[in-house]
Amino acid sequence: MGVISLPDVPYGATAVRPAWADLPMELRTVIGARLGSPVVWATSAGGGFTRGFAGVLDTEAGQRFFVKAASLEHERHLADWQYREVSITGALPEAVPAARPRWSLTAAGYYATCLDAIDGAVPLLPWTAPDLRAALDAWATAADALADPPAELLALDLPPLSYLLEHDLSWWAEIAGGREPEPALPSWATARHGELLDELVALEKLAPGYGRGDGVIHGDLRLDNVMVDKAGRGWICDWTWCCRGAPFFDTATLLVTAHASGLDADGLFAAHPTARDVPAEALDAMLASMAGYWLTRADSGPSSASPYIRGHQRWSGNMALHWLATRRGWLTT
Repeated sequence: MGVISLPDVPYGATAVRPAWADLPMELRTVIGARLGSPVVWATSAGGGFTRGFAGVLDTEAGQRFFVKAASLEHERHLADWQYREVSITGALPEAVPAARPRWSLTAAGYYATCLDAIDGAVPLLPWTAPDLRAALDAWATAADALADPPAELLALDLPPLSYLLEHDLSWWAEIAGGREPEPALPSWATARHGELLDELVALEKLAPGYGRGDGVIHGDLRLDNVMVDKAGRGWICDWTWCCRGAPFFDTATLLVTAHASGLDADGLFAAHPTARDVPAEALDAMLASMAGYWLTRADSGPSSASPYIRGHQRWSGNMALHWLATRRGWLTT
């Protein structure tokens, strides 16, 4: 087992959101009517980095629902993301372990969505073996079901992962070209700066080719987008950033936290169904791309999202870079 590194703030406590009582009375009344019974208890979601309302609502009738809400005036981007999530989750194959949407509505200047509530929690770090297995099994099931996507899902015009890797996740090339400031790097990386940057750029250039695929992937699979229910089953949440491409990309991004937990991320990756016949260089290319993205975003200044998002990005970038370094032998040269 390797050295364990934990983020400064647990992923179940990163959210900064309005409480149910902070929402307009008109909106709460309309939501309660749509649920068919008054809301008697509300528990805000502790994880995530957006500032919109998200929480589990318990009704007088004894039912439980998960509801999100965003202001159409002040949080239009969140409302748009919720609309997209509803469209995507409603089109997922039945086998995909994800909460399904029940309805959406507009009231009091807000857009609100209701999904099935999962009776579970975001896993804690460091990963426990049962929770990690549940998460990896959930993704294996989802990836298999999405390998031949239904027409309804394809009609949503999901972007290719290869395009995103080339245009949105190529930050090392921007840094090397002087078009982007260099982010803060760990001491072991700054000691061999020039050589390391050349290698990162070379790996990053390979990522779009390895990212190609006909199936649909989650596109943002990380620990805080996973829940494990009381029966030990994993569920995958927040499908807003779905794209088309190689499913091992999501396996790699999820396992960054396994590496940070001191676990054998290489072995876990190689054993996963999505990584079958994937070249070692392909994993390295994805880790280089994600490390560049996370570290660059971490240094991009204040965010309108949760104040903890920059810390999450810096820690994630450092962990992806450290995993890559252990694979490439950079820490011993």
